[in-house]
Amino acid sequence: MQLYADLRLLTARPSPEEEAQAPHHLFGVADAADGWSTGRWLRAATKALGEIADRGRPAIVVGGTGLYFSALTGGLAEVPPVPPDIRAQARADYEILGEDAFRARLAETDPEAAARIAANDRQRLVRAWEVMAATGTALSDWQARTDPALAPGSWRAVALEPPREALYERCDARLVAMVEAGVLEEVAALMARNLDPALPLMKAVGVREFAAHLRGEISLAEALAAAQRETRRYAKRQMTWVRRQMADWPRITALAPEDQWGQFLALEPALTGLA
Repeated sequence: MQLYADLRLLTARPSPEEEAQAPHHLFGVADAADGWSTGRWLRAATKALGEIADRGRPAIVVGGTGLYFSALTGGLAEVPPVPPDIRAQARADYEILGEDAFRARLAETDPEAAARIAANDRQRLVRAWEVMAATGTALSDWQARTDPALAPGSWRAVALEPPREALYERCDARLVAMVEAGVLEEVAALMARNLDPALPLMKAVGVREFAAHLRGEISLAEALAAAQRETRRYAKRQMTWVRRQMADWPRITALAPEDQWGQFLALEPALTGLA
């Protein structure tokens, strides 16, 4: 979501002051009407990383979107486009069958995806089924045909995994700070554009909740509480992804920035010169 220029506050994009401390790439480069895919991001990220390497500088890739990290380090399949009618049928099937039955059906043709995709991840379950239905090839098989953008051994990784309750408290406090900083005006400007609700940025956590308040459907307190709840749920899904998909990545579990930095340096003694 931080790719898009429209919601700096709501997506917690780095501030202008933070961006001035070091070169930043691919923050705020896209318009909300121009929906980016993981593949498009991967191509842009690979280009940026190559340019940074050409300058003899190290690059730090940050974020919370696990699929982007997986695409960068494990590769991303160029799956053929799925026809709209098949996509619609897949979504309808999920509504009719429910998650358990839908996952069981997926397991018959793509057992790896059915086992890998986390509980309640409707989007990826439907995606795996629609790819199979459209191409006759399992999504897992498509994904196995890829080469990573970053060569094995050319990168180091670390995952932030602070205590869950403390993380939730931070999430709640951040939403309050966003409201105080003017997030309602930011969401109002986005809604005034009358964009397709299916666009990625329109699904950003908080957009639906604050938009409902702006339409007079709920109070600000209700919108804030709902956005906080959805943010905590999103954080929980991220942590689940980290545990399952990044199980071998070293962890930073501290909450305070100075303690996180100390843990980071302890993980990689060769980086002590950065201190």
